[in-house]
Amino acid sequence: MKNVHTTPEKFYIEACDDGANEVLTIDRVSTEMTLIGRKDIPPSAVTRPICGIMGTLRLVAGMYLVVITKKKKVGDLLGHAVWKAVEFDVISYKKTVLHLTDNQMQDNKAFLAMINNVLNTDGFYFATDYDLTHTLQRLANTSPEFQEMSLLERADQRFVWNGHLLREFIAQPEVSEKVFVVIIAMRTCCINGKYFDWNLISRRSCFRAGVRYYVRGIDSEGHAANFVETEQIVQYNGAKASFVQTRGSIPFFWSQRPNLRYKPKPQISKSGNHLDGFQRHFDSQIITYGRQVILNLVNQKGSEKPLELAFAKMVESLGNGMIKYVAFDFHKECSRMRWHRLQILVEMVADLQNEFGYFLVDADGAVQVQQEGTFRSNCMDCLDRTNVIQSLLARRSLQSQLGKMGVLHVVQRIEDQADFEKIYKNTWADNANACAKQYAGTGALKTDFTRTGKRTRWGLLMDGWNSMIRYYKNNFSDGFRQDSIDLFLGNYAVDELDISTALHDPKDWKFLTLPIIMVVAFSMCIICLLMAGDTWTETLAYVLFWGMASVVTAGVILFNGRDFVDAPKLVQKEKMD
Repeated sequence: MKNVHTTPEKFYIEACDDGANEVLTIDRVSTEMTLIGRKDIPPSAVTRPICGIMGTLRLVAGMYLVVITKKKKVGDLLGHAVWKAVEFDVISYKKTVLHLTDNQMQDNKAFLAMINNVLNTDGFYFATDYDLTHTLQRLANTSPEFQEMSLLERADQRFVWNGHLLREFIAQPEVSEKVFVVIIAMRTCCINGKYFDWNLISRRSCFRAGVRYYVRGIDSEGHAANFVETEQIVQYNGAKASFVQTRGSIPFFWSQRPNLRYKPKPQISKSGNHLDGFQRHFDSQIITYGRQVILNLVNQKGSEKPLELAFAKMVESLGNGMIKYVAFDFHKECSRMRWHRLQILVEMVADLQNEFGYFLVDADGAVQVQQEGTFRSNCMDCLDRTNVIQSLLARRSLQSQLGKMGVLHVVQRIEDQADFEKIYKNTWADNANACAKQYAGTGALKTDFTRTGKRTRWGLLMDGWNSMIRYYKNNFSDGFRQDSIDLFLGNYAVDELDISTALHDPKDWKFLTLPIIMVVAFSMCIICLLMAGDTWTETLAYVLFWGMASVVTAGVILFNGRDFVDAPKLVQKEKMD
C-alpha cells in the first residue's frame, strides 16, 4: 500500500519503496511532474491509500489519473509476490467540468465509460519486484545491463497494457505499476508425496488488440490479432522448468466483419502485401522463440477453406526452413464425439516437440536445457480449438519435466494422477474462459473436454448458450468494446480542443425505420392469428400480408446487416478493413 495526497493544486504520490524520501508531485493545472521531499507534503492534503498507479490519460475534460485502489495476492512466482488489480479509480485533474458544453459532457462521460469497461476486464496482474512480461528462458539469457534497468524499461512492451498510460512516468518508473491482461494460475500440487509449484501464465499482446470480429489477421508491422504467449512453469526443490506456446490470428490480411449473420464469411484482402506482413510476423517470432511449427486447426472445407489454402501457400512461398506447417481439420477429425482422434495430431508432432524440448534450470541455477522452438496454434478465433490442443501439448511436456525432476516415476503417467489431473484440466479450462471473455465476450467453448477429457451433452448445451451470447455481443455491443480498447491503448487520441468527436456518428434512416416496421408487421401477424376474422380466407389474407411484410423487412435488414451492427466509432478505417 502507498498513499496519494490531494490538494486543489497538486497530487502527491509516494513511491513503492517504503524507505523512499522523495514524493512525485503532479501539477493539476500544468500537468508538470516534479520530485519533492516527503516532508514538503502540505498538512491540508487529503490522503487516501492506493495500491498502485496505472498512469494518466487525456479525455475531453482534461487529464485523468488512473489508480489501483484494491489488489489481491494470487500467489508467489519464484519467491516474488504476484498481485491481481481488482478495483480502480479514475481521478480528474480538473476540479469541475462546468467549462464543458452539454455535448462535451456527454462525450467525456462516454469516454470514461470506455476506460472503465477496459479496467473491469478480468485479468490485470502485476508484480513490484519481478518481470512478468518475460519467460524464464528470456530472463535467463539477459545481460547485466538488462538486469540493472527498471522493470518498466526492460519490460516486453507487447504485454504491458498500460504502456500508453505510463508514457509520462518513464522518468519516475518507481511510482507506477505496469499491468498486463494475462491469465495467471498458481497451484501447489502433490504427486508421490512430493510437493511442487505448477504455474500457468498467458500473456495477451496489446499490439493489434481488439475484439473477435473487428480485429483479425495482422497489421502492416506483422502483429497478429489475439496473440497470446502461454508459459507453463514448474518448480521443485529449487529446479525450474518452463514450456512456452503461442497462439495468434492467421497472419495475413483478412477480415470477418459482423453483418447479423451467425457466421460472417471471411474476406481475404485484395490489397496489401500479404507476403511482406507474413514475413515480418514470422521473422519476429523466430527471433523471439526460435523454430516455428504452425498448427492450423481451421476447417478444410466451407468458408474457412480459402484461409487454410492461403496460409499453406504463403508458408510454401516464404520457403523458410525454420517454419513447418501442419494443417489439422479439428472439426472433421473430432466429429461425432470422436475426441480421442486429437491424439493423431499430438503423435504427428511428437518428434518435433522432443526436438524443441523445454527450458530447465537445476537447483544451482545452471541451465540444463533450452527450448529451441514453439508451437504456434490457431483456429479462426484462436480460442476454443486452440486451447484444447495447447493443453494436450503442455501435458506431454509436463510429463517429461516432472520425470526429469524426479517427481514422477519412469512408468507413471500424469493422466493416472487423479488429484493433479483434475487441477490441470480445470486450470486449462479456466485459461480458455479468460482468453475467450477478453476476445469473444463469453467463456470458451469445448471446455467440458478440457475439464473432463470427454465431450458431454451438458457441454454441448453450454456451447449453444455461449454461442448465442457471442452472437448478440459480436453484433450489438462489440463496437463499444473495440472503441474502449483503442482509447485505452492510445490508438485514438482525444483532443480537448475538438468540439466534435468521432462519437457523433448519425445513424442512417434504415437503422430505426426498418426494425420498427418489422416489429409492427410481426405483431399484426400474431394479432390476426389470435383475433380471427369473419371467414378463414379473410384471416389467411391478413396473416399472409403481415407475415410477408415482416419477412421482407427482415430480409432487407439482413441484406444491409452492417448498417445495424454496433460498429466502432473511434478506430481508423484501415484497421477494420
